[in-house]
This record gives sequence, C-alpha cells and structure tokens, in this order.
Amino acid sequence: MKPAFTKKTAQVTVLALMLSIMLPVLAFAATGFSNLTFQNNSLNATVSSTTYLDSNVGDAVYVNVYGNSGALLSVTPAVYSNTYSSSQGWSYQIPSLSVNGYEGPLTVTTTVYKAGVVDPSESATTTVSYTSNNNGGSTGGGGGGGGGGTISGATMSVPSDGSIDAYMLQNALTSNNEVVLNLSGDLALIPAKALTSFTNDTTKTLRITNSKGTYILPISVLNLSDLATALGTTVDELIIKVSISAPSADDVASITSAATALGATEIATPVDFNLVGLAPDSKTQTIDLGSNYVSRILPLTKAADSTRSTGVVFDTTTKKLSFVPSLINTADTGSTATIKRNSNSIYTAIELNKNFPDSQGHWAQGYIELLANKLVVDGVTDTTFEPERNITRAEFAALVVRSLGLEQAAGSSSFNDVASGDWFAGVVGAATKAKIIDGYEDSTFRPNQPIKREELAAMVVRALNYAGAKPTVTSERQNELLAKYTDANKIVWAQQEVATAIEAGIIDGITDNTIAPTNQATRAQSAAMLKRLLTKANFIN
Repeated sequence: MKPAFTKKTAQVTVLALMLSIMLPVLAFAATGFSNLTFQNNSLNATVSSTTYLDSNVGDAVYVNVYGNSGALLSVTPAVYSNTYSSSQGWSYQIPSLSVNGYEGPLTVTTTVYKAGVVDPSESATTTVSYTSNNNGGSTGGGGGGGGGGTISGATMSVPSDGSIDAYMLQNALTSNNEVVLNLSGDLALIPAKALTSFTNDTTKTLRITNSKGTYILPISVLNLSDLATALGTTVDELIIKVSISAPSADDVASITSAATALGATEIATPVDFNLVGLAPDSKTQTIDLGSNYVSRILPLTKAADSTRSTGVVFDTTTKKLSFVPSLINTADTGSTATIKRNSNSIYTAIELNKNFPDSQGHWAQGYIELLANKLVVDGVTDTTFEPERNITRAEFAALVVRSLGLEQAAGSSSFNDVASGDWFAGVVGAATKAKIIDGYEDSTFRPNQPIKREELAAMVVRALNYAGAKPTVTSERQNELLAKYTDANKIVWAQQEVATAIEAGIIDGITDNTIAPTNQATRAQSAAMLKRLLTKANFIN
C-alpha cells in the first residue's frame, strides 16, 4: 500500500505543480477583443479585456490602430468600465476612433502599463479588413503579441481642457518620430515626464494643431531640468503648456490698422502662439528656445504669391508688424504660411506690392522689391530706394537682425559709441547677443561708418551660423575659392568669412576675377546678399 500511496501522492504533487505553473498564465492571460466593428468609414470599437488580473490596472490600457505599412494611425486610452467577469476579466471600452479614408487591413493592438512600464504579456493584436466603401465589418477574439512594423505617425485627440495622459504620449513617442496632438480647444498641457526619454533625440517632434494653426515642437529644444528648476518643481510635476489661440479684439484691431498703414492686405487670421513651462502652483516660465527656429503654420485666407507675401509678427508694445522668416505654400488643401522663429508672439500674414521708381531696370530690382514686400528693407522715402547709396554698419546690422526675426535687445551696450537712446541701440544689442557683430579693439562699433564688403560678408556668414545654415569650408577649400580673385590678398581679416560667403552663394565678385573686399557696400549689394542669406537658410521661398 505504501508504494501505491506514495505514487499517488507524487502524482498529485506533480499535478499541483503543473497547476501552479499554469495558474499564473491563466491569471495573466493576454488581452482580447469583442464587438470590434468598422462602419461608415470610421472605426467604432468596443474592446473588452479578457485578462485575468488580480486587480484592475485603472486607466493604463491603450488601444493602437496600425495601417498595413505599420504606420500608427490612432492611439486612445481604453476607459475602465468597472465591470468584471470570470470569463472575460476586467472590461474596458474605447471611444470612436477615426481612421477616415484609409483602405486596407487594419491592425488593432492593446498596450497595458504597469507601474508606468509597458507589460508585453498583457497585450493582444487582431487584424480586420477595411475599405472606404464598406458599411461594416467585424472581428472578434485576438491573441497575444504586440503591433509590429515601422511607425511613421500617430495622432492623439486632446480634450478642450488640454489634458494629456503621460503614458499614452510616451507610448506614442516610443514608436513614432512625430506625434500629432489634435486640440479640441486652444491648449495642450504636455506632461514633461512623458518627454524625458526623447530630449536628446532630434527626430522626435510634437505637431500640436487646431483650426487656428499648428505648432511644430521638436522635443530636443526643451531643457526640462533647467525649466523645472526655474519653476521650483520637478520634471515629473512639470507641464509644457502650448497654446494656439485668438488674440484679443484690441490686438486684432491694431493689426488691421498696422497693415493698412503699410499699404498691405491681411491674408491670414492672426494667431497667438505661446509656449511656457507650468508648475503645479500655476507659476509659469517662458521657454527659451535659444537659436532654435521652431515652425508654426498659419492657414491663409487666399492663394498667395510668395514674392509679395510674408508672415509677420505683431509687437504688442509698438503696435507694429515686422518680417518673420516664413515660407508661403500653396496646395490643393489651401495656402499656408510656415513661420520660423525662436520666440513666441502673435503672428499673421500680409500681402504687399512695393516698388521704387529709382530701382526700375537696376540689376538688383528683383531683390529690392522682394525684400521690400517682405518688410526686410525700407526705402529712403516711400518712392525712392537709392540702390547705389552706401550703407552704414548700423544700418546693415539692423537689416540682418530683421532678417533673422530677432527681438531687439534693450539695455546698455558693450560699445562706448552706442548710447541707449540711439535708434540702432536695440539692433546692435540683438546682433551682439547673437554673435553676428563685434567691434574694434578700442571697444567701438563705429555705427555710422560705411560698411566694407568683407565686413558685410562676415555679418552674413555669422547670421547663417546663427540660423544653422553655415556651410563648412576647409582651409584647402578656402584657398581654392579665393584663388580665383586677383585682389583676394586685400582681404584684411575676413578670409575665412569671405570664402564661406562665396561657398554659400551669398557673395560673388565685382568682376569675374575681383572680389573688392575693401570697397564700401551699397544698398543694392546689401539687398542681394540678404536675399541669398534668407534663401540659403530656407527662411523665404
């Protein structure tokens, strides 16, 4: 009897061990689907969890929809419905997911977070057929495994209060270079903790958009640690607040008056773009973008001619409009202005048709009129430009600052011949801060001295460097570029800058074999170099 009893005891023990091994699998079985339907070119899905969990995971379940190329079409949180059944587990539902106009099979995947980390064992994938002409289809079941493929895009819907789930955003960014945040209202409250893993990745971008405009925010431009410190909080508590809103009625009226004073036509509805850090105590901190030009897109109210149109920034203090780097684009879906700037403000777009009788037939006529229409250059009077007049160092510094869309820097100057009350003090300050200008050994800037061509080339090259568009020129290439010009030996100090300007296509010779580095530059030459600078930096069409 004893051997038989021992044998049966061993069998029971083995069975118990087998059950103990199997039970965790049953207790944490893969999530599945039920009532997943497609109808009227939209995905209207109800997802029920069949995961046997010891406790529910709250709101940490997400549903991803992928196209047949692996592109992530939509991400949404599954809403815990507070129901449980022994056959299905904890039940979750998802709202309607829009995948309008997409044809081909779709893959639906769940992702479950535990303690903020994706648990690959708690996932399921199923594939359904879907075409733009069908009126319905369905699938059921679903087995383990996650969605696959190379992800190229994702869209998240943001409610009117701007709230964004950190896990949901982190999940989308993990698989996508660009995540689109579709705003129901005017703001997005982005949890900084969702971005911390991506701040060193220059490919990761948030595209925040509503009917008023779009803000394209590279995550790499955000210094989250410094921002949190400035606000007296932690990165985990920090919020990046992006708003795309209508300006006040008074500002809108002032913009119209400013456009009228210029003789311009408004071709966009003004939009106030803002970007700040937000602490739990509601304290805010403006985010310094440094020299990073961040794009914002404005829809235009009409088809626009890029030679006569430009994006502009509205100064709420002076009530004036100024040029801002911008590309005018026209497509079947409508015209837009892509504004590029490293600070935030109110932006709109205008159209202008400016010409100067004294520049008709001049070799620089096209440059002059193009930049006058974009508010980069001014006439000496309303009807004269004086293209062959010399330009001073202060005047050209002002044009470079304007071309880069920089804010003027008030305050004391480092140059002993630039007083705070001088008209050029703000632009000299801005150009100095951006390392576009420097002075002489005696600490003077000599603002009223006519600028020489080599000085002009140096300023333009430094502006290219600030805009991130300066080409690299080796010493061998420098010698090769300058060897063409018989008067290159007359360059006093800016050999490298002049060679770089030649390489960038910004400066050329007075003749085929002379560069005239010590000649005083003219207003026409300045306009030509500024136009080439803006084109090289991709700041105008």
